[in-house]
Amino acid sequence: MPDLMFPQTSAVSERTRNLSLAIFLLILAIGVAFVAVHLVIDLEPVQQSSAFPYVLLGFAMLIALGFEFVNGFHDTANAVATVIYTHSLTPNLAVLWSGAWNFVGVMVSSGAVAFGIVQLLPVELILQVGGHAGFAMVFALLIAAIVWNLATWYFGLPSSSSHTLIGSIIGVGLMNQLMRGPSGTSGVDWTQAVGVGKSLLFSPIIGFLLSGLLLLILKAVVRVPALYAEPVGNKPPPFWIRSLLVLTCTGVSFAHGSNDGQKGMGLIMLILIGTVPTAYALNKAVTPGETQTFVAVAHQASAVFAKYSAPGSPASANPRADVETYVRTRQMTSATLPAVTQLTDTVAQQITTAGSISTVPPSLVDNVRNSMYVISEAIRLMEASQQPAFTADDRAVIDNYKQQLNHATKFIPTWVKVAVAIALGLGTMVGWKRIVVTVGEKIGKQHLTYGQGASAEMVAALTIGAADLYGLPVSTTHILTSGVAGTMAANGSGLQWNTLRSLVLAWVLTLPASIALAGALYWVFRVVA
Repeated sequence: MPDLMFPQTSAVSERTRNLSLAIFLLILAIGVAFVAVHLVIDLEPVQQSSAFPYVLLGFAMLIALGFEFVNGFHDTANAVATVIYTHSLTPNLAVLWSGAWNFVGVMVSSGAVAFGIVQLLPVELILQVGGHAGFAMVFALLIAAIVWNLATWYFGLPSSSSHTLIGSIIGVGLMNQLMRGPSGTSGVDWTQAVGVGKSLLFSPIIGFLLSGLLLLILKAVVRVPALYAEPVGNKPPPFWIRSLLVLTCTGVSFAHGSNDGQKGMGLIMLILIGTVPTAYALNKAVTPGETQTFVAVAHQASAVFAKYSAPGSPASANPRADVETYVRTRQMTSATLPAVTQLTDTVAQQITTAGSISTVPPSLVDNVRNSMYVISEAIRLMEASQQPAFTADDRAVIDNYKQQLNHATKFIPTWVKVAVAIALGLGTMVGWKRIVVTVGEKIGKQHLTYGQGASAEMVAALTIGAADLYGLPVSTTHILTSGVAGTMAANGSGLQWNTLRSLVLAWVLTLPASIALAGALYWVFRVVA
């Protein structure tokens, strides 16, 4: 017998599928060519004594894009669950449509989530990402995230790729701290981790409550019984309901791309900086005019830092080491502000001598980038702790300087976005069926209705979009499945507690499992490899 949920396609739908696939493959070919051409252009001026850095770059990029591919078929299944389950779109067309909007979401993303993820990592590993420890960090956390995502997908459990990646980062940070012992090394940035944890914790609660509330509002305002009916066989819903569900699917897919797509971008940038710092440590797109602005703002910021330094503070023998100590320990001393002042002046002088940020000599690129990075992190910590207590005018100067530093060091080339978008888009084309069945039939005691699906997806799209604006990583999986559960509760449909227990168990286990797995892999790569 044919599968009623995933029926065989007719000749017309088969032609539509083939046409859609042909267009998708054409776009894919163009995207791959774009990535290859721009990567070659970026690497052309780089002179390497051996091919090893390029082999390492290729291997690391393969793993990073593999994570985004797994993220695509693991998480985006939630975006297409309602349109497939309700027969609003055929499965093949749904995953192509979702993949396309994931692509668009990635391309317009701001990058704030990407670097928010990176800030969770130990600062010395970020500054030494080109060394053995840096690559052990990247490989350990990415492999751990891929393994756990594949395991939960295999059992049809919609667990969170965000939780998995963050758990992996925490695992690497903790193991790094344990291996280094009382040497002053930093572990996890717990302040940043708590902020990320809050967004991951509260977003599914928001999804549950708002989805249920939206369904109740719809029932009160839109009194059309067809909207609250279950799918019948393989019959599609009325056109206007199909349009609504396709629209909400589009919103979730776009939001997923703009948020989840960034989670691998920051790690890819660390890989690029570690293997070919000459090409990627500093933003080559910074113009000479912007460089002049940077130097002027740096001098203004230096004057502000000096004003708040203790009178008679001696010059630092190693200003960057002092600033790194502050970033690592988060403890401001009398040496901190003078060190930040000196390092700011040094960077401004190095950029002035080079003539432009894009023309810093290869021998200085990595050093200048690391100095900029620790100054930016120091400013972030000062603002968070409100020490020193800058006046409003001085804070504006410091904020402007931080933006200039981030523009030079925290950037994502267009080709990286395209590569991630391709990996995420391709991932949507496989592996969706297991999750669709769970979302459609195993959360509530009754099957998912059109109105429930639309409510859950609308809330998910808006919640993820809001998180993206604030640079917060959230879980598409958690928000959407919680939203479906919220609509079931609001509708009086009942909940299948066995499924919910399995989901909660997967969510609860994700952090400790990914922490343990990433920590173990990091230890193996450091000690054995």
